[in-house]
Amino acid sequence: MLAIERRSQILTIIEESKSVHVSDIAKTFSVTEETIRRDLEKMEREGLVIKTYGGAVLAEGLSTNAPYRIRFETNQTQKLQIAQKILELVSPKDSIMLDASSTCVNIAKKLSRIKNLTIITNSVEILVECSTYETMKVISTGGHLSGTSLSLVGQSACTTLRRFTVDKAIISCKGIDFSKGLTESSLADAEVKRAMAENAREVILAIDSSKFNRPAFATSVGIEKISKVVSDSIPDDWQEHFEKFSVVCI
Repeated sequence: MLAIERRSQILTIIEESKSVHVSDIAKTFSVTEETIRRDLEKMEREGLVIKTYGGAVLAEGLSTNAPYRIRFETNQTQKLQIAQKILELVSPKDSIMLDASSTCVNIAKKLSRIKNLTIITNSVEILVECSTYETMKVISTGGHLSGTSLSLVGQSACTTLRRFTVDKAIISCKGIDFSKGLTESSLADAEVKRAMAENAREVILAIDSSKFNRPAFATSVGIEKISKVVSDSIPDDWQEHFEKFSVVCI
Protein backbone atom coordinates (compact mmCIF):
# COMPACT_ATOMS: atom_id res chain seq x y z
CA MET A 1 0.00 0.00 0.00
CA LEU A 2 1.25 3.47 -0.88
CA ALA A 3 1.82 5.84 2.02
CA ILE A 4 -0.77 8.32 0.69
CA GLU A 5 -3.38 5.54 0.54
CA ARG A 6 -2.57 4.53 4.11
CA ARG A 7 -2.92 8.13 5.29
CA SER A 8 -6.25 8.45 3.49
CA GLN A 9 -7.52 5.33 5.24
CA ILE A 10 -6.19 6.57 8.58
CA LEU A 11 -8.13 9.81 8.04
CA THR A 12 -11.30 7.81 7.33
CA ILE A 13 -10.81 5.87 10.56
CA ILE A 14 -10.33 9.10 12.54
CA GLU A 15 -13.46 10.58 10.93
CA GLU A 16 -15.48 7.57 12.07
CA SER A 17 -14.02 7.02 15.55
CA LYS A 18 -12.91 10.62 16.29
CA SER A 19 -9.49 9.48 17.52
CA VAL A 20 -6.84 6.80 16.97
CA HIS A 21 -4.00 5.22 18.92
CA VAL A 22 -0.66 4.70 17.21
CA SER A 23 -0.32 1.11 18.40
CA ASP A 24 -3.78 0.12 17.12
CA ILE A 25 -3.26 1.72 13.70
CA ALA A 26 0.18 0.14 13.35
CA LYS A 27 -1.39 -3.29 13.88
CA THR A 28 -4.21 -2.52 11.45
CA PHE A 29 -1.79 -1.69 8.63
CA SER A 30 0.98 -4.12 9.67
CA VAL A 31 3.61 -1.38 9.86
CA THR A 32 5.81 -0.06 12.65
CA GLU A 33 4.58 2.51 15.16
CA GLU A 34 7.31 4.86 13.91
CA THR A 35 5.79 4.70 10.41
CA ILE A 36 2.38 5.67 11.80
CA ARG A 37 3.92 8.52 13.82
CA ARG A 38 5.47 9.88 10.61
CA ASP A 39 2.09 9.58 8.88
CA LEU A 40 0.39 11.50 11.68
CA GLU A 41 3.09 14.16 11.68
CA LYS A 42 2.59 14.74 7.97
CA MET A 43 -1.20 14.80 8.39
CA GLU A 44 -0.83 17.32 11.21
CA ARG A 45 1.33 19.58 9.01
CA GLU A 46 -1.43 19.41 6.38
CA GLY A 47 -4.00 20.49 8.97
CA LEU A 48 -5.92 17.20 8.90
CA VAL A 49 -5.34 15.96 12.45
CA ILE A 50 -4.02 17.06 15.81
CA LYS A 51 -1.47 14.75 17.40
CA THR A 52 -2.12 13.67 20.98
CA TYR A 53 -0.13 11.57 23.42
CA GLY A 54 -0.03 8.15 21.75
CA GLY A 55 -2.37 9.02 18.90
CA ALA A 56 -4.32 11.74 17.09
CA VAL A 57 -7.75 13.35 16.77
CA LEU A 58 -9.48 15.04 13.84
CA ALA A 59 -8.48 18.67 13.40
CA GLU A 60 -11.17 21.05 14.62
CA GLY A 61 -13.39 22.31 11.83
CA LEU A 62 -12.04 19.87 9.24
CA SER A 63 -14.57 18.84 6.64
CA THR A 64 -15.20 15.11 6.55
CA ASN A 65 -14.15 15.19 2.91
CA ALA A 66 -10.51 14.26 2.52
CA PRO A 67 -8.60 16.96 0.62
CA TYR A 68 -8.75 16.58 -3.13
CA ARG A 69 -5.08 15.72 -3.61
CA ILE A 70 -5.45 12.75 -1.24
CA ARG A 71 -8.68 11.52 -2.82
CA PHE A 72 -7.25 11.76 -6.32
CA GLU A 73 -4.20 9.67 -5.56
CA THR A 74 -6.04 7.00 -3.56
CA ASN A 75 -6.94 3.80 -5.47
CA GLN A 76 -5.68 5.47 -8.63
CA THR A 77 -5.08 2.20 -10.52
CA GLN A 78 -8.69 1.12 -10.00
CA LYS A 79 -10.03 4.54 -10.99
CA LEU A 80 -8.08 4.47 -14.26
CA GLN A 81 -9.48 1.03 -15.05
CA ILE A 82 -12.99 2.26 -14.34
CA ALA A 83 -12.44 5.31 -16.55
CA GLN A 84 -11.30 3.10 -19.42
CA LYS A 85 -14.45 0.96 -19.13
CA ILE A 86 -16.68 4.04 -19.01
CA LEU A 87 -15.41 5.00 -22.48
CA GLU A 88 -17.27 2.00 -23.89
CA LEU A 89 -20.54 3.45 -22.56
CA VAL A 90 -20.17 6.90 -24.13
CA SER A 91 -21.00 7.74 -27.76
CA PRO A 92 -20.14 10.74 -29.97
CA LYS A 93 -22.56 13.66 -29.50
CA ASP A 94 -23.66 12.48 -26.05
CA SER A 95 -24.55 15.09 -23.45
CA ILE A 96 -23.10 14.13 -20.06
CA MET A 97 -23.15 15.42 -16.51
CA LEU A 98 -19.98 14.69 -14.51
CA ASP A 99 -19.65 15.26 -10.78
CA ALA A 100 -16.57 16.54 -8.98
CA SER A 101 -15.32 13.17 -7.75
CA SER A 102 -11.72 12.11 -8.37
CA THR A 103 -13.11 9.14 -10.31
CA CYS A 104 -14.92 11.46 -12.73
CA VAL A 105 -11.76 13.55 -13.16
CA ASN A 106 -10.05 10.41 -14.40
CA ILE A 107 -13.00 9.75 -16.71
CA ALA A 108 -12.82 13.29 -18.11
CA LYS A 109 -9.16 12.73 -19.00
CA LYS A 110 -10.25 9.85 -21.26
CA LEU A 111 -13.19 11.59 -22.93
CA SER A 112 -11.01 13.61 -25.29
CA ARG A 113 -11.02 10.53 -27.53
CA ILE A 114 -14.76 10.92 -28.22
CA LYS A 115 -15.93 13.66 -30.56
CA ASN A 116 -18.61 16.29 -30.11
CA LEU A 117 -19.51 15.65 -26.49
CA THR A 118 -21.32 18.17 -24.30
CA ILE A 119 -20.08 18.08 -20.71
CA ILE A 120 -21.89 19.76 -17.81
CA THR A 121 -19.93 19.67 -14.56
CA ASN A 122 -19.47 21.24 -11.14
CA SER A 123 -15.82 20.17 -11.01
CA VAL A 124 -13.15 22.85 -11.28
CA GLU A 125 -10.60 20.18 -12.21
CA ILE A 126 -12.77 18.86 -15.05
CA LEU A 127 -13.43 22.37 -16.36
CA VAL A 128 -9.69 22.96 -16.58
CA GLU A 129 -9.00 19.53 -18.05
CA CYS A 130 -11.66 19.82 -20.76
CA SER A 131 -10.82 23.40 -21.69
CA THR A 132 -8.25 22.10 -24.18
CA TYR A 133 -10.57 19.62 -25.92
CA GLU A 134 -11.41 21.34 -29.20
CA THR A 135 -14.51 19.34 -30.17
CA MET A 136 -16.06 19.31 -26.71
CA LYS A 137 -18.65 21.79 -25.43
CA VAL A 138 -18.17 22.39 -21.71
CA ILE A 139 -20.74 24.00 -19.40
CA SER A 140 -20.04 25.01 -15.80
CA THR A 141 -22.79 24.77 -13.21
CA GLY A 142 -21.54 27.83 -11.41
CA GLY A 143 -22.06 27.97 -7.67
CA HIS A 144 -19.83 28.64 -4.68
CA LEU A 145 -16.48 26.93 -4.48
CA SER A 146 -15.75 24.15 -2.03
CA GLY A 147 -11.99 24.37 -1.66
CA THR A 148 -11.64 20.91 -0.15
CA SER A 149 -13.28 19.08 -3.06
CA LEU A 150 -12.66 21.69 -5.79
CA SER A 151 -16.37 21.50 -6.57
CA LEU A 152 -19.03 24.13 -7.27
CA VAL A 153 -22.05 23.61 -5.04
CA GLY A 154 -25.12 25.38 -3.73
CA GLN A 155 -28.51 26.42 -5.05
CA SER A 156 -27.20 28.08 -8.22
CA ALA A 157 -25.33 24.90 -9.20
CA CYS A 158 -28.46 22.80 -8.74
CA THR A 159 -30.59 25.34 -10.62
CA THR A 160 -28.22 25.17 -13.61
CA LEU A 161 -28.34 21.37 -13.66
CA ARG A 162 -32.15 21.39 -13.65
CA ARG A 163 -32.17 23.54 -16.80
CA PHE A 164 -30.88 20.57 -18.82
CA THR A 165 -31.87 17.02 -19.66
CA VAL A 166 -28.82 14.98 -20.65
CA ASP A 167 -28.19 11.54 -22.08
CA LYS A 168 -26.05 10.37 -19.17
CA ALA A 169 -25.09 11.41 -15.67
CA ILE A 170 -21.83 9.78 -14.56
CA ILE A 171 -21.43 10.09 -10.82
CA SER A 172 -19.46 8.57 -7.97
CA CYS A 173 -20.03 8.72 -4.21
CA LYS A 174 -18.29 8.85 -0.86
CA GLY A 175 -19.86 5.53 0.12
CA ILE A 176 -22.75 3.22 -0.70
CA ASP A 177 -25.07 1.44 1.71
CA PHE A 178 -27.90 -1.09 1.29
CA SER A 179 -30.47 1.04 3.08
CA LYS A 180 -29.24 4.58 2.36
CA GLY A 181 -28.08 4.17 -1.23
CA LEU A 182 -25.39 6.58 -2.45
CA THR A 183 -24.06 8.86 0.28
CA GLU A 184 -21.83 11.92 0.58
CA SER A 185 -19.85 13.65 3.30
CA SER A 186 -21.71 16.93 2.82
CA LEU A 187 -25.31 17.86 2.13
CA ALA A 188 -24.19 20.30 -0.57
CA ASP A 189 -22.44 17.57 -2.59
CA ALA A 190 -25.43 15.26 -2.10
CA GLU A 191 -27.84 17.86 -3.49
CA VAL A 192 -25.74 18.43 -6.62
CA LYS A 193 -25.53 14.71 -7.39
CA ARG A 194 -29.25 14.30 -6.77
CA ALA A 195 -29.94 17.06 -9.30
CA MET A 196 -27.69 15.31 -11.84
CA ALA A 197 -29.48 11.98 -11.40
CA GLU A 198 -32.90 13.59 -11.69
CA ASN A 199 -32.04 15.27 -15.01
CA ALA A 200 -30.42 12.43 -16.94
CA ARG A 201 -31.95 9.71 -19.06
CA GLU A 202 -29.37 7.26 -17.75
CA VAL A 203 -27.35 7.32 -14.50
CA ILE A 204 -24.00 5.52 -14.42
CA LEU A 205 -22.37 4.95 -11.04
CA ALA A 206 -18.56 4.77 -11.22
CA ILE A 207 -17.00 3.62 -7.92
CA ASP A 208 -13.96 1.70 -6.77
CA SER A 209 -14.56 -1.27 -4.48
CA SER A 210 -13.54 0.58 -1.31
CA LYS A 211 -16.86 2.48 -1.36
CA PHE A 212 -19.13 -0.52 -0.68
CA ASN A 213 -20.73 -0.73 2.77
CA ARG A 214 -19.28 2.61 3.88
CA PRO A 215 -22.22 4.99 4.45
CA ALA A 216 -21.38 8.68 4.73
CA PHE A 217 -23.31 11.61 6.18
CA ALA A 218 -25.96 12.48 3.58
CA THR A 219 -27.94 10.37 1.12
CA SER A 220 -27.67 11.63 -2.46
CA VAL A 221 -29.22 9.12 -4.87
CA GLY A 222 -31.26 5.95 -4.36
CA ILE A 223 -30.21 2.68 -5.99
CA GLU A 224 -33.42 2.72 -8.04
CA LYS A 225 -32.10 5.73 -9.98
CA ILE A 226 -28.99 3.88 -11.19
CA SER A 227 -28.89 2.23 -14.64
CA LYS A 228 -25.36 0.83 -14.59
CA VAL A 229 -22.57 0.47 -12.04
CA VAL A 230 -18.91 0.24 -13.10
CA SER A 231 -16.37 -0.93 -10.51
CA ASP A 232 -13.09 -2.80 -10.23
CA SER A 233 -14.86 -5.36 -8.01
CA ILE A 234 -18.47 -5.80 -6.91
CA PRO A 235 -19.22 -8.01 -3.87
CA ASP A 236 -21.65 -10.89 -4.47
CA ASP A 237 -24.26 -9.53 -2.07
CA TRP A 238 -24.15 -6.19 -3.87
CA GLN A 239 -24.54 -7.85 -7.27
CA GLU A 240 -27.70 -9.50 -5.95
CA HIS A 241 -28.90 -6.18 -4.56
CA PHE A 242 -28.30 -4.38 -7.85
CA GLU A 243 -30.18 -7.13 -9.72
CA LYS A 244 -33.29 -6.35 -7.63
CA PHE A 245 -33.26 -2.86 -9.16
CA SER A 246 -32.31 -4.04 -12.68
CA VAL A 247 -28.93 -2.28 -12.38
CA VAL A 248 -26.37 -3.62 -14.88
CA CYS A 249 -23.08 -4.51 -13.18
CA ILE A 250 -19.89 -3.93 -15.18
